[in-house]
This record gives sequence, structure tokens and C-alpha cells, in this order.
Amino acid sequence: MSVVEYPEGTAFTGVVGRTAEESSPAWPARTRAPKGSPNVLFIVLDDTGFGQLGCFGSPIETPNLDALAANGLRYNNMHTTALCSPSRSCVITGRNHHSNAMACITELATGYPGYSGIVPFENGYLSEILLGHGYNTYAVGKWHLIPSSQETAAGPYDRWPLGRGFERFYGFLGGDTSQWNPDLIYDNHQVEPPATPAEGYHLTPDLVDKASRFVADAKQIDPDKPFFLYFATGATHAPHHVPKEWADKYAGKFDDGWDAYRTGTHARQQELGIVPVDAELSRHDPDVPGWETLSDDERKLYAREMEVFAGFLSHTDHHIGKLLDFLREIGEFDNTLIMVVSDNGASAEGGLTGTTNEAQFFNNAPEPVEESLAVIDEIGGPKHFNHYPWGWTWAGNTPFRRWKRETYRGGSSDPFIVHWPDRITAKGEVRTQYAHIIDMVPTVLDLLQLDAPSTIRGVAQSPIQGVSFAHTLDDAVAETNHHTQYFEMFGHRSIYHDGWRAVCPWPGASFSEAGVPFGAPISAETLSKLDATGWELYHVAEDFAETRDVAADHRDLLIAMIGRWYVEAGKYDVMPVDGSALTRMISEKPLLAAPRDSYVYYPGTQSLPYFASPKVLNRPHSITADVEIPEHGAEGVLLCQGSAAGGYTLFLQDGKLHYVHNYVAREYFRVESNDAVPSGHHALRYEFEPTGELSLANGKGSPGRMQLYVDGALVAEADAPYTTPAMFNPGALTCGANPGSPITPDYEGLFPFTGTIHHVTVDVSGETIEDSEAQMKAAMARQ
Repeated sequence: MSVVEYPEGTAFTGVVGRTAEESSPAWPARTRAPKGSPNVLFIVLDDTGFGQLGCFGSPIETPNLDALAANGLRYNNMHTTALCSPSRSCVITGRNHHSNAMACITELATGYPGYSGIVPFENGYLSEILLGHGYNTYAVGKWHLIPSSQETAAGPYDRWPLGRGFERFYGFLGGDTSQWNPDLIYDNHQVEPPATPAEGYHLTPDLVDKASRFVADAKQIDPDKPFFLYFATGATHAPHHVPKEWADKYAGKFDDGWDAYRTGTHARQQELGIVPVDAELSRHDPDVPGWETLSDDERKLYAREMEVFAGFLSHTDHHIGKLLDFLREIGEFDNTLIMVVSDNGASAEGGLTGTTNEAQFFNNAPEPVEESLAVIDEIGGPKHFNHYPWGWTWAGNTPFRRWKRETYRGGSSDPFIVHWPDRITAKGEVRTQYAHIIDMVPTVLDLLQLDAPSTIRGVAQSPIQGVSFAHTLDDAVAETNHHTQYFEMFGHRSIYHDGWRAVCPWPGASFSEAGVPFGAPISAETLSKLDATGWELYHVAEDFAETRDVAADHRDLLIAMIGRWYVEAGKYDVMPVDGSALTRMISEKPLLAAPRDSYVYYPGTQSLPYFASPKVLNRPHSITADVEIPEHGAEGVLLCQGSAAGGYTLFLQDGKLHYVHNYVAREYFRVESNDAVPSGHHALRYEFEPTGELSLANGKGSPGRMQLYVDGALVAEADAPYTTPAMFNPGALTCGANPGSPITPDYEGLFPFTGTIHHVTVDVSGETIEDSEAQMKAAMARQ
């Protein structure tokens, strides 16, 4: 009898003889989940604060999530890492974010073990585990779990969703995207949205539709096979994009301002039992102006920005309801274990005054209130990349202090809902046990009665670092299994241990008090001073919102807590402590290909994310398109990078060669040829030569001379007084068309090139920049 190893790892159990008559067939056995196994649904919201869901006391309407809470459980002591990629890595692996090499968002990775942005294969994903136990596995929505350099068509694909145990994927790979014109990946390839904003397209219902189809595709074939669906909305991360009628539902609802929002939300939280009845509301944040101190115009603008956010969240809840309705229709709702969580507290990336374009925040180029007010009726629509101001961020995390990126509870405490009618008997109750998102995976395994595997695809697995809270589902007074948890984000540190919380804020408890902006680096001397005098201590078992610093009264305990933080930091690859943000953003990252100064692109290929494309900002560079223009002429984009929020585009229109630099959607610097480019084979070239220095403190990149050439002859030049200083966001680079929102209002839609592009070359060596003045004089002499 022959023995054959099959892919499933099972040996052939039949008999192979000389003939079929002398043989007995046997099929390889496939792993099947036990009949009746529950489905698992993770709903991961983005930048949704503790005080923003209706069932957590918010005035914002979230009836579908509220219904899950009413028929399930709310946890008021769930914690995240305070930032998106790190939290998502914890949700899906059950390990701490530094253990996942995800100390920060992937775009800001550095070359240290806890910071590379490359989740090791020994930290298996829940999708990989459940796939091995007979589950279908789907990821829909935001991924943000691989370095940007690996988000390209060159791969590697082994850390894309389909490489980490998910059988299907539909969504976006980066940190955020337009809800109207998203960057979309379907399984392993880029696709365009199925409709336009004018046709009613919005990302959230599209994600719900794809998630439902994925499940239906499999259920119609194998109705008994359970699924794991990781459903991660783009909402409520900026841009806060929503149909106008949803925002208009909240007209006037926030005219009383963020102080009133906090007071009302806190009172409702106490009534709901979300916070203790004796819990104090945290202080008025020093970085947030009092509502009464604002001008009428400021209040009008800021109230509208919050109306748009509220509409965005209610719209998201509505479409989550559609997904839940689908599960009801197919009879799977009651036997689906649902966990709802946000990845961090409400976001402060709108700055002090909010913005119609989040890219302004990242480039330190905020627009005046008057400019935002001029387009107030367009906020939330396709033309803008809007985000509310700090005041609403602070209010969204009621009752806590601070926000996303900081490890006070406002950044790291989030709403959490568990729902499973077939298993959970308690309805509408609040659980107070301490938990962290690394506990989600071990809890699922506990409830499914599965052991964590020792190997996945031949890779020995590291221990899961979270602990199960399954025992708390039916026991409101059960002790927590999670006693100690460290936190670190951009040098902002804290640690929890058995009801106490020590916090070392960086750069300080607020920017105004510290006198230092976010993202400042930490020297060895500074770290020593912080450890000596910068730690605060809160007895959160009695002081829910960290309102009373008792460090002076419990010095010995504080010292022990600081020592415990360093023990945990050593255990989980937290070192070195790095407070820098800009340095991480602009530092060179390893690319997959060998370093080079020249990059060649072809039409009809997939876009490149910003951090995987050549860096052209604030440096000399050229773009040269090798094209054929037919007799009747041609128009369209040759090469572009970015979106309506900012970027550049080289294109032909009305026969002429054009280049436009979109400075964070506030100004457009243009250069265009005087004459039409004739038919035939041509080299169409743009060159940029800096004429001054970058001034990031003023939100302005290098000024420079913009030059256009046709076949080596200078045909136009103009000066840009300044350019984009740090980054384009979104920043995809595309050859031959402008997917997403148009970078310039000079054209509409994709605006594909109607001639032939052989290739487009981007050169950043600086050696090919021409002497434009001499060439212009020569051109004028010839005329």
C-alpha cells in the first residue's frame, strides 16, 4: 500500500494496487468546524471616542450599536494602544503592539525590533487560527498592518490580508482614504469604486455590500460552515465624509458647544452606569478654548464640523445595521459572536481650529477660519478632507482627559460591546473588569473551546500575551484576569496595575503647559528628568477619569510603578523611548528594490502609496514622459500624485503641457506652455529646482522654479513661492490617469491620457536639472 502526504497533512488511508479492482480509494479529510460553531464578527471603528456612541452617553444617534449593547454587554474598562495600526495588530494577534513590531502607524516605522511595522509570522492572526479550524475568513475595510513600501503591486503579498489567513479582502491598505473616492484593493489587486459620488457612492455601504456578498457566496455552498469577519470601517477617521442630509439631521444640536456636550454626556453616562455615579468629570483641557470665548463665526464653523461628524457616525451605524440585518435574514445573527471596539480615542488631527483638509494638519499649514467658513456648506462632501477641532476631540472622549496618540485614558479607553444571543444570558449590563484589546483573541478562543496553535504553516508561535475575559460574560463581579498593562505611544507612557495607573505624559499634560509641540524627540537627559519628576499617579479604581494626581502622597508606589513599566518595556520590545513624529515621518525607509535615483512608470498599472513612491518634495527633480501624440491631438494626465487634498499633476489640456502643484487645497501653483504640443513622438518634461529652504514651522516647503520642456527645449517656467513641506495625504502616485478626486479643478474625473504613453521617468538625482535661464534666453533669441 502506498502512503501519500496530502496538503491537509493527512495520509492516504485507502489501498493502491496494480489495478482499480485491487484498490480502494479514499479522499483526504478536510478540517471542519463542529456543527453549530458560532460565527465571529469583529467591528472595528476608527477614532471613535469613549463618549461618542449613544449607548455610551453620547447625544449622537447610533441605534444599531445601541441595540447590540441593549441585548449584550458594554465594557467600560477596555483599553487600546491609543493609535490605529498598533491597536489593530493587538486586536488580530492577541499580542502587545511592540511585540508585533507595531509601536506606531506603519508609515512612521523605524528600524528597531518593536518599531519596524512588520508583524512577525510567529504572532499568528486570529484569521490564520480559525482558518485552520474550518472557518471561512474575510477582512473588509481598513487594513493598515503592513509597511507602505509593501503596499505595491510588487508585493510581497505575504502580509496583505490574503497572506495572513483571510480568504477574501475588500478595502484599503493605508491609514485613511476618501469615503467618496477611496483607494480600493479587491483581494490582491487595485480596483476603482463601482460608482461615483454623483451616482451616490460612499465607501461604508460599499463595504457592507461586499461583506454580505462574501458571506453569502460561501453560505449558499456550505451553509453549516462558520465565518470570521473582520469588518473595519473607514469611519470615523478623517475625512468626515457623509451625505449632506445626514449632517443636516444635527443642525443646531451642537450650538451650545463642547463644554455643554461634555456635561450632558457625563450625566447620561452616570445614568447609564457607564461611569460610576461619583465619578468626576476631568478638567477643562488647557489646549481647548472655552466655547464662550469664541467668535460667532468660529462657533458657527465648529458646530457645523461637529454636525458633519455626528452625521458620519450615525450614517456608519445605519449601514452597520444593514450588515446585522443581513445576518438576521440568513439566520446567523443569534449565533454570531460580535465584538465592537474602536482602535483609539477621538482624534486631534484637526488641530486647534479644525480643518477642511487634514493634510494641512500633517504639513503644519492650517487654514484661517475665514477660508473654512467660506466653504461651510461643502464640508463633508467630496471636495474636502475635513476634520473637527480639538474641542470636539476632547468632548468625544468624555469623561476622560486628552485624546488619540496620548496614553491618558482619553487616548486609550474606548467603547467596547459584546453580543451573542445564543451564549450570553445577561442583557444590557455593564462590565467593569479591566481589559485590553490583546484580550479579544484569547477570549474568542476560550469561547470557541480552541487552543492557541503551537505552529502556523510551520512557524512556531509565540505565546499569546492577552488573557480571556470570557468568565465575565455571565458574572458581573468576577475578578479580572488582566492585572498589569503597559502603554507607550510617541514617548507618552503609562502603566496600569491592580487599580492604579501611572502616567508620564510627553511632551506634557497639555501642549500649552509643556510649551513643546507634539512629536518632539526625547533625549537621554530629558528621559531621566521625566522619570524623576514627570510621572503622575492615579487610583483609577476610585478615580475613574484620572482627575486627582496622588503621586506626592504615594511616592513609594509611584517608584514601583515606574520600575514595573521598565520591566514590561524590556519584556515587550518597547525600547528605545522615541517621542519624535516628524523624524519618523521623513526618515528614509527601506524599499523593496535597490536604491536608485531614477524611477520608470507605465500607464495602466496600479497606483503607488506615498511612502513607496520617490520623494520629490523639497528637492530637485524631473518628470519626463515619453509619449506619442496622434494627429488629432491628445489630452489627459501623464503622471500625478495625491488628490484634491494636495498633490501635483503633469498633464496635457487643449494641446498644451501643464503642471499644477496643489498646496494642501489652499493654493495652486501652475506652469503651462504657450503653444500646443504637436503630434508625433515627444519627451515632455517637468523640472523643479529649489530656490530656498523648507520652513516646516511655517507650513511651507521649499520655493522653487518650475520648468516645462518639450524635446529638451524650454517652453515655460514659473516660480512657486513655496510648496508642500512634508507629505501628500492621500498620496498615491499614478501614471496615465488621476484616480480618486482630481488634484486640480482644471479637469474632472480620471482624465486619462488619450495618446500613447511609453513610460514616465521620475529622476531625483538632481544632476539632470537644466540651466533654465540660459535655455530661455536661447529660446527667446531664436524667436
